Amino acid sequence: MRIALITDGIWPYVMGGMQKHSYYLCKYLAKQKINVDLYHFNSSNYDIDKLEFFTDDEKKYIHSIVIDFPKSVRFPGHYLFNSYKHSKLIFNHIKNNLPDYNFIYCKGLTGWYLINKKNKGQVKCGNIGVKFHGYEMFQKAPDFKTFLQHVLIFRAPVKSISLKADKVFSYGGKITELIKKLGVPDSKIIEIPSGIEKAELAENIKPTEHPIKFLYLGRYERRKGVEEINEALKHLTSTNFKFQFHFIGNIPFNKKIIHEKIIYHGEIRDKTILKEKIKIADVLICPSYSEGFPNVILEAMGNGLTVAATNVGAVGILLNTENGWLMKESTAEEIINTIKKISEVNLEKIDALKMNAINRVKTEFLWENLIERLIKGIS
Repeated sequence: MRIALITDGIWPYVMGGMQKHSYYLCKYLAKQKINVDLYHFNSSNYDIDKLEFFTDDEKKYIHSIVIDFPKSVRFPGHYLFNSYKHSKLIFNHIKNNLPDYNFIYCKGLTGWYLINKKNKGQVKCGNIGVKFHGYEMFQKAPDFKTFLQHVLIFRAPVKSISLKADKVFSYGGKITELIKKLGVPDSKIIEIPSGIEKAELAENIKPTEHPIKFLYLGRYERRKGVEEINEALKHLTSTNFKFQFHFIGNIPFNKKIIHEKIIYHGEIRDKTILKEKIKIADVLICPSYSEGFPNVILEAMGNGLTVAATNVGAVGILLNTENGWLMKESTAEEIINTIKKISEVNLEKIDALKMNAINRVKTEFLWENLIERLIKGIS
C-alpha cells in the first residue's frame, strides 16, 4: 500500500496540533510497513533531510518531499493566497505519481489545487481525503476581526474543498456536526480521534499538593483564550488566593505577567523536557473559543494531569466529570470560577481525576490502536 500524506508541516519541524497529528500519522503508517510519500516543509532550525525524529526502520517506508511554503508581503488574505500557491506547487510535484497511490491524505488547504483538478475530471487518482482539524472557521470567533476573517476569507474555500473531496476526516463530536451542516454526506465522513504513543503514557500520577499548579500549554493564538487567562490571572494575583500558574509555549513578552506565582517556560520542542515540565502541573487550563481535538489535552491527560477546558470541537470526547471539568464559555470570569472551584476540591479527588485521565487515554486514544482504524477506513 502506498499513501501520499500532504501536510502543512510535521512536528517538530513545524509546531502545532495539526503538525503533531501529521507526525504520528506518518510514523504509525510507516510502522505498519505502509509506504508514505510525505509532502511537507520546514520552519525550524532542524535539518529536515535527516528526519531524525523517526527511527531507521520507520524511515525505510517514508519518502520525504520538501516543498517550501510561499512567502509574500502581508495583505488581507495573504495566507489563503499563499496556501493556494503552495497547493499548486504540491500538485506539480505529485501529478506524475498520482496513479501510484492507493489513497491521498491532505491536511488543511494543501490539496486545494489537486482536488479541484480531480473534480473537473482533469486528473485521475485514488480517493482523496481531506482533514481540516476542527473547522475552526465555522466555530465561535474570539473577536469581530477573526469573525470577518472566517466569513470573508476561509469559509468558502474550506466548504468547497470539503464537498469536492472523496472523504472527509473528522475527530467526531461537534466536528462531525459541523461537517454535516456543510452538506457533506455521512458516507464520506471518516471519524477517527487523535492519540498519543503508549510509550508516552505515564504509569502513575504526581500526588497533588497545595498550592495547586495550573498549566497553559500551547502557542499564543487569539482563539486559545490566552487573553482571558491573563485577565483572570491579574484578578487572582491581586488577592491572597494561593495558586501557581505555568505557561509552556511561545508567549510574546508583552503578553506576560510578571508575578512570582506565574512561571513561563517558553517553547519546548524536546519531548523529554516537555514531559518533565508538564508533570510539574496538576491541572491543564484550555479555555479555547474553538478547537479540533487538542493534542495538548491528550498530552496533559497522558502525563497524569486533570483538565479544565471549554466544550468546543471534539473536547467533549476527551473530557467528562470523571477526569476533568468542561467550562461553559471562554471568559475570564469562567476561568476564575473554575480555578477557585478546583482549588476547593479535596486533593484525593483531584488525584482520582488524574488517574482517570491516564486510564481514558490508555483505553481510547493510543496511536497503536487508532492506526488500525485509519487503515481500515481508507482501504
